Amino acid sequence: MVRCSCVLLRKYGNFIDNLILFTRGGSGGMGYPRLGGEGGKGGDVWVVAHNKMTLKQLKDKYPQKRFVAGEGANSRVSALKGSKGKDCEIPVPVGISVTDENGKIIGELNKEKDRLLVAEGGLGGKLLTNFLPLKGQKRVIHLDLKLMADIGLVGFPNAGKSSLLSQISHAKPAIADYAFTTLKPELGKIMYNDFKQISVADLPGLIEGAHMNKGMGHKFLKHIERTRQLLFVELELYKEELQTKPALLAVNKMDLPDAQDKFRVLMNQLQNPKDFLHVFEKNMIPERTIEFQHIIPISAITREGIDELKNCIRKSLDEHANWENDAYHKKQLLNLQISNTVSYSETPSKNTVTSPRMDN
Repeated sequence: MVRCSCVLLRKYGNFIDNLILFTRGGSGGMGYPRLGGEGGKGGDVWVVAHNKMTLKQLKDKYPQKRFVAGEGANSRVSALKGSKGKDCEIPVPVGISVTDENGKIIGELNKEKDRLLVAEGGLGGKLLTNFLPLKGQKRVIHLDLKLMADIGLVGFPNAGKSSLLSQISHAKPAIADYAFTTLKPELGKIMYNDFKQISVADLPGLIEGAHMNKGMGHKFLKHIERTRQLLFVELELYKEELQTKPALLAVNKMDLPDAQDKFRVLMNQLQNPKDFLHVFEKNMIPERTIEFQHIIPISAITREGIDELKNCIRKSLDEHANWENDAYHKKQLLNLQISNTVSYSETPSKNTVTSPRMDN
């Protein structure tokens, strides 16, 4: 028997990206054996996504972390069919993945008003149950947040990602000249003259070995999974599929001495990557190298290259959106053609003559 709610959270400053909650569907209502009345079904527990919700707000608003739906109404002479119990809704931010206590994925909530049933109410008393009600489903659920953004800024500590975010958007992240200034993900929006908006997530700096969960490791690497495109450093060792995301490379701090010489060396390395793999340890060598759509030298201090970077980000996202639309329409057309072919093959022709059955 679960006596109280369980709470687990990972917290960085005021940022929480993980919670464990206790949920229980409502019990059904009593049946009415003499008249054959059925009790109402217990209410259900739903997780519902809201754009302006955070896990911290959820924790603060519901400190007990216990969510129980209402009980179904008993059957009675004036209402033989008992009414259903009141549903319980748990408000969560968009981008939530829900799993049970065994780690099995229940579902994901990726857009506003997405709903997910997590604990079903019990049946009301009826003939099948000898008119006795059933208890609602009990479930301990894990809420895991993965930030959703168009662009994810990923790189090593003190690479200037926060400075870059402050230049290309209206976000005001903490900035200082030491490692790990960013201790929680920061979100900003690039605003264009034609009112186009692109969301950007600045994630805390990686350290060597983050793919093996060193430092903040997987706690923050998971947040890049749902970004549409990346401004990033080597990530293959965490998840190889991240390499399939369209990638841009912003080479920051071009205002420093010898920056131009170092940029030329970097370009040579990127154009001939196999010539430089010997400088890495064997377990750090990627199976395939990353091809960047755009490589833009910038300075978040002097704003050199910032406008070009913003234009490249928008161009890359638009190109990818067009590609996705084309792929979707081609798939829809193919499905329609297949459907028409099947329908045609199954429909008998009007001119078909059916011969009479000959019995022996």
